[in-house]
Amino acid sequence: MKKDIIGYDIKMLEDTLEELGELRFRGRQVANWMYKHGVRDFMKMVNISSTLRAKLDENLIIGKLKLADKQSDETGTEKFLWNLNDGETIESVLIPDGERLTLCISSQVGCPLDCQFCATGQIGFKRNLNSGEIVNQYLQADTSEERRITNIVFMGMGEPLLNYENLLTALRIFISDEAIAFGAKKITVSTSGVAPKIKKLAEEGMKTGLAFSLNAADDKLRDKLMPINRRYNLEDNLKALKHYAKLSGRRVTFEYVLIKNVNDSLDDAGKLAKMVHGIPCKINLIRYNPVDGTGFEAPDDDAVLAFRDYLYPRAPAVTLRESKGSSIAAACGQLRGEYVKNELGSK
Repeated sequence: MKKDIIGYDIKMLEDTLEELGELRFRGRQVANWMYKHGVRDFMKMVNISSTLRAKLDENLIIGKLKLADKQSDETGTEKFLWNLNDGETIESVLIPDGERLTLCISSQVGCPLDCQFCATGQIGFKRNLNSGEIVNQYLQADTSEERRITNIVFMGMGEPLLNYENLLTALRIFISDEAIAFGAKKITVSTSGVAPKIKKLAEEGMKTGLAFSLNAADDKLRDKLMPINRRYNLEDNLKALKHYAKLSGRRVTFEYVLIKNVNDSLDDAGKLAKMVHGIPCKINLIRYNPVDGTGFEAPDDDAVLAFRDYLYPRAPAVTLRESKGSSIAAACGQLRGEYVKNELGSK
């Protein structure tokens, strides 16, 4: 059986070429074609000898995801549903914002964390994505020279830090000058709070951005909304986040989804302001994008603005980020959920 090398980092490609009896630098040549130029046919790698191209074609493949569905809306937001080789499906989303074009990437099929407001949590956990499945979401996103992806965020399906090794390999591919060469400062890993892995990622020295999905500034409410908090509470995570900020030299982002009559009061804003005091950070406020079956609603405009205005003089930086893609089910897991429901209903 041919070995699929998509998702191999530079060292893995060098090792693979050495196993085929070739010089290690050939692995860097393959990486350049595969990641920088998007070439998946070995016969088109013209600076490699025809003999070696034939050997590569005989032993290796460069796999792809299959596009199952694609939707877009009036904001230019595009949502992709990808079929994997085992029949599972994942999502990624392209979000335009002025000169920025952000790709939101999934790291798992489903998610094991069961956050109560999340569509992916309703799916449950199927498996981790391998590094190739992660990187292919970027390589296959529908862009052109005039519309290039400027930012990558790991905010799709799954908890990236619970798929740590594959995440790390994918980050190496994104960042390496000999692979995709995407700037580390333009990549953000989002986590619901896996404190030991936050510390470990800090010590890798990659200096990507880190976003902490907070959504409640006290353990009692966060325990209800995000069960992972019962394992790694706010104190554990805040220590890890300070460690990350110190080693990376970068501000941490606190993501706070505002949910009507749940976490959108001025009392909640006061707890949040107190909690982040002394941490190099910025706060992204996001109006909840409703998900069927959760019972949660988007907050009123007045509540959102009051929350923001209370925080603004009391926190280092506060941004109100409006949700995009509600008309195309762009909350994580929504498109997959509709696809699975429709597929099952047709059988």
